[in-house]
Amino acid sequence: MTYSGDRALSRRQMLAGGGATLAGMLAAVSLTGQTPAAAAATATAVPASAFRVPGAAVSNERVLAAGTALYPASWTVTPFPLAAVTLGESVFRRAFDQHLVMYRAYSIDKILAVFRRNAGLSTGDATPPGGWEEYGPNPDAQRWGPREYVRGQNTAGAGGLLRGHYAGHFLSGISMAYASTGEVALLHKVDAIVDGLGECQAALAAQTYQDAPRYSHPGFLSAYGEWQFSALEEYAPYGEIWAPYYTLHKILAGLLDAHALAGNQKALAIAEGIGHWVHSRLSTCTPAQLARMWGSYIAGEYGGMNESLVELYWRSSDPAKGEFLDAAKLFTLQTLVDACATGADTLNGKHANQHIPQFPGYIKLAAATGDQHLLEAARGFFGLVVPGRSYAHGGTGEGELWGPANTVAGDIGPRNAESCAAYNMLKVASDLFFTEQNPAYMDYFERTVLNHILGGRRDRESLSGPENLYMFPVNPGARKEYGNGNIGTCCGGTGLESHVKYQEGIYFRSADQAHLYVNLYIASTLTWQETGLVLEQVSAYPQGETSTLTVVSAPSGPLTMHLRVPSWAAGVEISINGEPSGVDAVPGAYAALERSWTAGDEIGIRIPLSLRTEGTIDRPDIQALMYGPVVLSATSGTTSYLKVSLSDRLDLSGAVTRGVSKSEDNVFTIGSLTFEPAYNGKDVAYHMYVQRTEPSVAFAGKDSGVATPKRSDRTLLDEIWERAPFATRTDFLAAVSEVSSSYVADGLLTSRNRQKILLTAAQAPIDGGR
Repeated sequence: MTYSGDRALSRRQMLAGGGATLAGMLAAVSLTGQTPAAAAATATAVPASAFRVPGAAVSNERVLAAGTALYPASWTVTPFPLAAVTLGESVFRRAFDQHLVMYRAYSIDKILAVFRRNAGLSTGDATPPGGWEEYGPNPDAQRWGPREYVRGQNTAGAGGLLRGHYAGHFLSGISMAYASTGEVALLHKVDAIVDGLGECQAALAAQTYQDAPRYSHPGFLSAYGEWQFSALEEYAPYGEIWAPYYTLHKILAGLLDAHALAGNQKALAIAEGIGHWVHSRLSTCTPAQLARMWGSYIAGEYGGMNESLVELYWRSSDPAKGEFLDAAKLFTLQTLVDACATGADTLNGKHANQHIPQFPGYIKLAAATGDQHLLEAARGFFGLVVPGRSYAHGGTGEGELWGPANTVAGDIGPRNAESCAAYNMLKVASDLFFTEQNPAYMDYFERTVLNHILGGRRDRESLSGPENLYMFPVNPGARKEYGNGNIGTCCGGTGLESHVKYQEGIYFRSADQAHLYVNLYIASTLTWQETGLVLEQVSAYPQGETSTLTVVSAPSGPLTMHLRVPSWAAGVEISINGEPSGVDAVPGAYAALERSWTAGDEIGIRIPLSLRTEGTIDRPDIQALMYGPVVLSATSGTTSYLKVSLSDRLDLSGAVTRGVSKSEDNVFTIGSLTFEPAYNGKDVAYHMYVQRTEPSVAFAGKDSGVATPKRSDRTLLDEIWERAPFATRTDFLAAVSEVSSSYVADGLLTSRNRQKILLTAAQAPIDGGR
């Protein structure tokens, strides 16, 4: 691929090409003593199926004992470690298991290649993964230190200048994979990557230029020289540099995950060196300089550097660890913080994933410093994105940029919803929940992890890459951007993590260990060591309506279980040991079950699943079809909106029931259209939105022959069905009468036509909905 250094390029323009080879994919390459070349020769003959079988594993208890979990005292609720929750059989197992195949197969020599070459160490026969994780056109020259580089000196473009980011994600992801499985071979790979990064950090510290250290601090670690960072301080644009702190964040986060999830102490020491180096650079910058840097399009993109530095501060016992917290504060983009905290919407035109990852950092900075302004900014930010800039599957942005406030249909374009943005919005939602148990955060979490994240993993095994999409577009006749699996891209990087941590949102616990939050109805087993509770959840949800939670081992004392009732759900039933719980299941709230539990207790929850439509915030006629939490997409390659009439298919509850057939795996047929779940990982053309068109007023197959009147952006049928569910047929007829009467009063409907509508409604066989 070619790059240009004289114009600003979006990430998507730099996506073409860069597939990885199959070299070095034998699972135990780094453990057997094979050379990369020998491993490649062996691996090319090994099918993916050979890596489906788990390797030797240690117990969850050992994984938990080796890891560390640190949460701020101000958080009233905290997550469980990944090792405390194991996945059962559900729609999520497909992506989880497919992802483990790649981690078992992949060679760490490929992951370390860009670092080793930059540090002057041998790479053997290993080649980088590919895509953006490449050497680039000028890797040897790009070892420049800050004293070597003069603005404009890099004329080779941005090619290769993000190298190292994918390796950081890989280290995070394989640490998560180890925590999720306990597989020893994965742990050895974690340790080998950390050892390799440590060797590279030491080699960089030993380099000299003009008889002095080449780099400004011995903690420096990167897959290119320090010059990108010094050039950013002189406001070098994207194209001359890429996003140096973005890349650094992925490396730092990977090291912290290796420490937190795999107990690797060396990883923490390497991370501390990086933290001191960051402080040494940024502490000399002026506030105005930092503001201009962090506001710079893509060049100033820093991922979650503030989040990782706060994490490092919490984890470190270094006497000078205060530098880490001070450095985290220096990544604050104050203008954005102030705007979000006060409700001012300045997001239009901003690069979504440049700014979303900042907010988990602000939430953790608020916890570390007590600065509530930062927390208010995060809450305000979430409200600016959800729902006003969120598509049906939870994604956001068009062409990586945000559009105007409360514009969804109007911002549908050819390339919507970057995968990285969804990955980071999930972090914002869960971190906010830890400070304030608002069920809306977990409603968003469920929608996005089920549809966007799970659907983002193509349904096929690969030895060479994450098979994760880049964009998850929502325009008519779109296809998911799976490409070559997005090896080496930013979304390929987040995809390395997303599919081995599905456990993270299922359960949360209160800081006082007295409350359990059941957020997601995913088959799983929770082991809560501090209380002694072992809870098994058996669920076919969202393909079935019920989930059963069995107390396998009772907690040591009373425990309140909070079951999330989705905001869209009606008629939810909760039982304990087969008897009604007596607790109200209010949509959009948690149902609290407070008691002393004994082994064998069963909690049942039934969440009725039905078809419903969701109109976009700015165009009620542009609608997504939902089945409970599932986004259903019509399979069609046409590139204009499919026009669908649904009002005559609604029952008294407002659900789409008439003339609908359902087959396995949540596939629905309505008329001539087939709708499939967005989460299925298929690579086909689809319509996530259809245009609801009601030429005439009809109910339950009865057509009045009256053209559907409209006022403002809503039709008479919209206004009638907004009042659903109707408890009785009489309530439905009253709504038809009242709404039609108001249309007559406004001169939008004649009395004669109103009588036709009333007669049709009275004759419609709508009670049973079929």
